[in-house]
Amino acid sequence: MAGTRTVDVEAEGAGQRLDSWLARTMPDLSRARIQALIAEGAVTVDGAAPRASSRVRAGQRVLVAVPELQPAVPQAENIALIVLHEDPHLLVVNKPAGLVVHPGAGTPSGTLVNALLHHVRDLSGIGGVLRPGIVHRLDRGTSGLIVVAKSDEAHRGLAAQFASRSVEKQYLAVVHGVPRPRSGTIDAPIGRHPVQRKKMSTTGPRGRAARSSYVVEEVLDGASLLRVRIHTGRTHQIRVHLASAGHPIVGDATYGGTRSPSSASAGARAAIAAFPRPALHAAALAFDHPVTSERLSLEAPLPEDITRLLIALRGR
Repeated sequence: MAGTRTVDVEAEGAGQRLDSWLARTMPDLSRARIQALIAEGAVTVDGAAPRASSRVRAGQRVLVAVPELQPAVPQAENIALIVLHEDPHLLVVNKPAGLVVHPGAGTPSGTLVNALLHHVRDLSGIGGVLRPGIVHRLDRGTSGLIVVAKSDEAHRGLAAQFASRSVEKQYLAVVHGVPRPRSGTIDAPIGRHPVQRKKMSTTGPRGRAARSSYVVEEVLDGASLLRVRIHTGRTHQIRVHLASAGHPIVGDATYGGTRSPSSASAGARAAIAAFPRPALHAAALAFDHPVTSERLSLEAPLPEDITRLLIALRGR
């Protein structure tokens, strides 16, 4: 936590190295971080600048000024993009599975944002340092359409449409089994899983309203291809809703989509077990151009991996 912290040395701490004593006293700061703060002059002992190796004495007052961590500015990287539409205000790309949308913990580079900074001279700054131009996102394992703002005007207009739920988003998903009925709506709130904090759930105590509708496009061997439209934009919404209905997305290890369906043939079970990511693709996107008001409707064909999966599941 940023800010100036004040702590007095008590008798049991006397004689310890300053950096070691501070690391024990302030466990949220690593010893390396404390040593860096000392080197920067951000630590004083009774008003004087100490060394990391200085020995503390009982009764001394130590002040530690912890600055706000500044996010690193993403760098432009020459990463290939599949651009389906581009004009002076926005572009729409077909994101491949495996590409993270914006930098974050564990993924400081190699993201869609890094690629966009190479492709576009000036991205909208409204999204912040780490999310320039980004109005919405797709999970790392999800492929398909994502719209990016190139100007602040476009960013504001697109954000308003996503907030008002006027953007039409359709996905194709390969799921276990065949839903009954073959078309319907899943209306169940989604919130953080009460135990597994990296997962979302329809059973948590503070879920937010979420609605998805689906149509079975094709019945497969132990699975089916669905076209899904989402009417809200909750984290992992399609994955959670379909899993809660007993039809997890093939390849989705987080929500039970990697098990072998008993109703499938041996070949289909093998194909499902081998699929390395959620078989989910953002296939269609429609919205009003935020500057010209023209209605834009775009589609992205299924990627090769899902196409090969469908061929395997059509074998029987």
